Amino acid sequence: MTAASMHPTIALLQSSSLTTVVQQEIERAILAGEYPPGSKLIEQTLAEKMGVSRGPVREACRMLEEAGLLRNEKNRGVFVRDIPIEEAVEIFDLRAAMDELVGRRLAENIKPAQLKEIRELVDSMEKAVKAEDARNYHLLNLRFHDRLVEMAGNSKLTTIYRKLIKELSLFRRLNLADGWLMPISAGEHRAIVKAIASGDAEAAGRAMFDHVMESKERTIQNHMQRQAAPAPAAKAAKAR
Repeated sequence: MTAASMHPTIALLQSSSLTTVVQQEIERAILAGEYPPGSKLIEQTLAEKMGVSRGPVREACRMLEEAGLLRNEKNRGVFVRDIPIEEAVEIFDLRAAMDELVGRRLAENIKPAQLKEIRELVDSMEKAVKAEDARNYHLLNLRFHDRLVEMAGNSKLTTIYRKLIKELSLFRRLNLADGWLMPISAGEHRAIVKAIASGDAEAAGRAMFDHVMESKERTIQNHMQRQAAPAPAAKAAKAR
């Protein structure tokens, strides 16, 4: 069957499927840091790279703009969003409230197999700390929290949570880039698992809330330190 003779519904489904694949690939590249915040995305370049026409790329970018990962500037093009510190703080506050609910629910309803899974994730995180593997630790950290939200069994909460986490990933100043913070973070995750396993809903909710608020404070402190640090060019000028 040629494209010309294809039923319109089938053509639409194929186009929609292709757009979804393109969207997922662009999103993956953004979240992996291949297109850092502020980067301009060129439709033609992306289309050639993925072997598709510009149509699915354009639609994928529109969907990613709605998802909060891209911004479209009139007469300038499409750019990866750069989340300001103020917005990052707002996301942390929302996430803290959501995680408190997740902790309470899991303390009351978590299954033995699920508890075993999150304990194993924390074990892997502690191994990453010993290996000083910040990248793997970061990925395990994301996996740990995503699984907790999934296990809480609220699909609407999971959808909203994942959108917030994707937006937060655009905030350039990753706390865990500083290796000395990893053991602190790992200890907080171990405390979360212990609280959930105890069956104490209040303690589990508080452990998860406190963990997010601590992350928020670390983010603010790191941001302030970087803002106060002299730029490389200024350092070089001073050294002359």
